[in-house]
Amino acid sequence: MSKLMIVESPHKSKTIKAFLGQDYKVVSSKGHIMDLATSGKFGLGVDVENDFAPTYVPIAGKKKLINDLKKEVKNADFVYLATDPDREGEAISWHLKEALGINEKAYERITFNEITKRVVEEALKNPRKIDENLVKSQETRRILDRIIGFRLSKLMQSKTGGKSAGRVQSVALKLIVDRERAILAFIPEEYWTITADFKDFTADLEKYQGKKIEIKGERQADDILSSLSNAFKIAKVESKKITRNSKPIFKTTTLQQMASSRLNYPSSKTMRIAQKLYEGVDLGSESVGLITYMRTDSERVSPEFVAETKEYIEKKYGKEYVGSVKVPKKKENIQDAHEGIRPTSITRTPESIKDYLTNEEYKLYDMIYTRALASIMAGAGLLNTTAILENNGYEFKATGSILQFDGYLKVYNRFEEQKDVILPDFANYKSGVVIADKIEKEQHFTKPEPRYTEGSLIKEMESLGIGRPSTYAPIIQTLKDRGYVTMEEKKFVPTEIGIETTDKLQEFFSNIVNVEYTANMESELDEIAEGELNNIKVLKEFYDTFEPMVEDAFKNMEKKEAEETGESCPECGNPLVKRRGKYGEFVACSNYPNCKYIKKEAKQVVEIMPCPKCDGMIIEKKTKRGKIFYGCNHYPKCDFALWDKPIKKCPQCDGLMVEKKKKAICQNCNYEEEI
Repeated sequence: MSKLMIVESPHKSKTIKAFLGQDYKVVSSKGHIMDLATSGKFGLGVDVENDFAPTYVPIAGKKKLINDLKKEVKNADFVYLATDPDREGEAISWHLKEALGINEKAYERITFNEITKRVVEEALKNPRKIDENLVKSQETRRILDRIIGFRLSKLMQSKTGGKSAGRVQSVALKLIVDRERAILAFIPEEYWTITADFKDFTADLEKYQGKKIEIKGERQADDILSSLSNAFKIAKVESKKITRNSKPIFKTTTLQQMASSRLNYPSSKTMRIAQKLYEGVDLGSESVGLITYMRTDSERVSPEFVAETKEYIEKKYGKEYVGSVKVPKKKENIQDAHEGIRPTSITRTPESIKDYLTNEEYKLYDMIYTRALASIMAGAGLLNTTAILENNGYEFKATGSILQFDGYLKVYNRFEEQKDVILPDFANYKSGVVIADKIEKEQHFTKPEPRYTEGSLIKEMESLGIGRPSTYAPIIQTLKDRGYVTMEEKKFVPTEIGIETTDKLQEFFSNIVNVEYTANMESELDEIAEGELNNIKVLKEFYDTFEPMVEDAFKNMEKKEAEETGESCPECGNPLVKRRGKYGEFVACSNYPNCKYIKKEAKQVVEIMPCPKCDGMIIEKKTKRGKIFYGCNHYPKCDFALWDKPIKKCPQCDGLMVEKKKKAICQNCNYEEEI
C-alpha cells in the first residue's frame, strides 16, 4: 500500500524520509498553497454580505506545485497530512485536502511536536481528522487581518504618509509611540542616598525611627550626615537559607527575549534558526530534529523527557542535583497546545554536535539545551544574611548572600550569574559596634521607563494578551520595513510617520486599535478554536462596528498635503513635492498621475578610506531598503563590503578598524580606541 505524507517544508520532508520505510513518500507543500483572493468588495476576497464566505486562490507561483501534488495524491493509496501542530498548520492541511481533492476516507491528519523517529512513528499510530474548529479560528484571524489591513492601509496611504496598518501591528506601534511620549514628558525628581563604607562591606540608609526615609535634597542629606557618627550599633542580624529554583524551559517569547539580550539576535533571526533546528540537521549518522516545535506559549515538559533528563543528571552530576518539575498552571490567553521548547534528546549535548551546526545554530541550541537541562535540576541553595545597623535613630541595612549549593547553576551559571557577597561574622564584634571608614551621600534622579527593545516589546505584548507566538517576529519586522520605527542602541524609536499614523488611527479608531479590544479578540479566537463561539457572529459584530468607522474616516480625516520643495516640474511647471515610496523619500511632480516626472537625485559619493583588497576606495552605499553599508567602488571587480563603518588601519596589526559603540575596534586583533 503506497502512502503519501505531506509536510510544509522541504527540509522537514528530508528529515522525515529517513525515518520511514519504502511504503512512504514524503513531499512538501512549501508552506501555504492557498490564500484569500483580492477580488470582490474592497478587494477583500471575502463576501461580507454572505456570512463572510472566503474565496481562496492558489498563492502566486504555486499552481505547478499544486498540480504536482495532485499527481502524488492520485498515485497514493492513502495520504497523511503532517503539517505543523498549530492553527496555521491545521489550516494548511485543510487547504491541501480541499485543493488536492483528497477523499475523506483516504486521509488522516497527524501532528508531532518534535521530528524524531520515535515521535513520528507514534504520531502515525494516533491519527485523526482535521480539526474544523482550529481551521475556523485561523480563517477568522486571516479574514479579520485582511479586512483591517486592506481598509486601514488604503486609508493611511490616501490620507497620510503611512504605508499600512494592522490589527496587532498598529497596537504594537501605539505601545512604542506611547512610551516615547512618556519619556519626553517625564520630569526627573531628585533624590539622595547615604551609604556607610566599612572595611569589608557597605550598608545603605533605609529608615529613621522605624519608618522608611526618603531624602529629597542635598540639605536634608547634609543634616543627616551631620547627625551621624562613625560608630554603628549592631541592632539585628538574621541569616536565612533559601532555595532559588531554576526557570522553566523556553516558550517562544522567552526564547526571543533571551536570544535578543544574550545573543543580539532579532526575533526574526531567532525564529529562522529555531525553525532549522526543529526541522532537522544532518549529523552524519542521522538526520534529526534537534528541538521541539518553536511556536508555543506553553512551558509544559513531556514526562518522557523529564525521566530521561533526571537519569542523565544523576549519572553526570549526582543524585543531589536532580530536581522536580512544577506543572505550570494554564494562564488566561495561553493556548497550551503542546510542549515548551526543549532539545529532543538530553544526551545530544551541544558540544557533541557542534561540528554539524553553524556558529549561530550552535549558540541558540546551546541556550535551549542548557535552559531545559537546568529546569529539571535541583534549586540552588543560598545563605542570605541581613544586618541592621543603628546610628542615632537611623537604620542602615547590609545584605549578604553566599552560594552553599550550586544546583542548577552548575550548568546555567553562564546565563545567570551568582556573586557571593560576604558579610563579616558580627558575633566577633564583642562591643556590638562597628566603625565605618566613611559615610557618603550621593545624588540621583528618577528615570523614565526605557524605550522598548525587541525583547521587552515582545514581553509586553505577551503580558497584555495581544498577538500570538507566531506573530511577534513578523509584526516587529513590519514596523521596521514600513519605516514606522528605527533602532537606536537596540531600542525602538518611532519615526515621524509612525507617530502620525498612530495619531490618525487613534483619532478615528481608538475603540478598536487598543490593547483591550485586541486582547479580547485573541480570546474570542481561542473560543472559536475550542468550539465555544460562532466565528460568523464574531466577524459580523466586528464588521458592523468597523466599516462605518472606516467610511467616516475616509470622509472626514484630514489629508496630509505633500511638502513642496520650492522647485517647479521641468515637464509641466507644477510644483515638485516630497513623496514616500517603497525605498524611502523621493521628489516628484504634484500633478501625478497626469505628470509622472520623478527627479533623479545626484548620487553623492562619500569616500571613507582606501580599500584593503584592491587599489579602490571604500565608499558609503545603500541597499534597496535604504540601509547603509560600506563597499569598494570597484565593485563588481572587488567584492569588499561590510556593515560597520571602517575607520583606519590598526596601529597594532595593520588590520581594519571599524566603528562600534563610539569606539574604533580592530576586526583582527580587537585593539580598540575611543573615537
